[in-house]
Amino acid sequence: MIQSVDRAIRVLVALQGARRMTLSELAGRLELPSSTVHGIVRTLVGHGMVTQEHGSGGRYQLGPAVLRLGNVYLDTLELRSKAIPWAEDLARRTSCAVRTGVLLLDDVVIIHHEPRPDGSRQMPEVGIVIPAHASALGKAMLAFDDDAAARLLATSPLRSMTGETITSPVDLKEQLAEIGTTGLANEQDEAVLGECALAGPVFDSSGAVVGAIGLVVPSANWPTDPATRDAVRDAARAISRELGAMSWPPSRN
Repeated sequence: MIQSVDRAIRVLVALQGARRMTLSELAGRLELPSSTVHGIVRTLVGHGMVTQEHGSGGRYQLGPAVLRLGNVYLDTLELRSKAIPWAEDLARRTSCAVRTGVLLLDDVVIIHHEPRPDGSRQMPEVGIVIPAHASALGKAMLAFDDDAAARLLATSPLRSMTGETITSPVDLKEQLAEIGTTGLANEQDEAVLGECALAGPVFDSSGAVVGAIGLVVPSANWPTDPATRDAVRDAARAISRELGAMSWPPSRN
């Protein structure tokens, strides 16, 4: 591992979580001398990855170059391009918002958000991060990614988002085993109170799980009916087929 690159990435991750930080706050978070962090931050500022507020002691925040890189990533992501038309169809069939996500360590990052087709005002969700164990999308992927699941299950207790979040690795492991059989994952008020979700994993030509697609369902409308569950299965299966997967879901040994 190249130390300077590692430290620069740690600065960006710290700013992602805290939004705005002073130099001393960054140094404290990274447990590095302020002089070292200052050099890293000034380099990132020079490349537009970080910006500083005007005024004495201005806080640092992520810069516009991060957005440009994110857009390039989205534009080149085959999963997203294949998922968009199926997400639109799934939203029409179910009258629900649809999310497509990928795993990033122990979290899910939303790479596409299809709003509810009712014309109501909705916040765009591309780029939001949800803990994988508190997300139907995350559970759908963890059930078919043994390495990611093992890493997360080694954490006890798991981070709590609401009073309904599963924090026991034992309980989560049981859920993942069931998802591995049915191919569908759900969560009820585990990430956000009043919000439930249903998701199915997406696979590529090697049979590896590369993402998941799912519905956002108001708690008042939970549980979903069989037709809605079939619609999620159809979308996940269709996207997987377009990515070259031979079966959905792949058999588990």
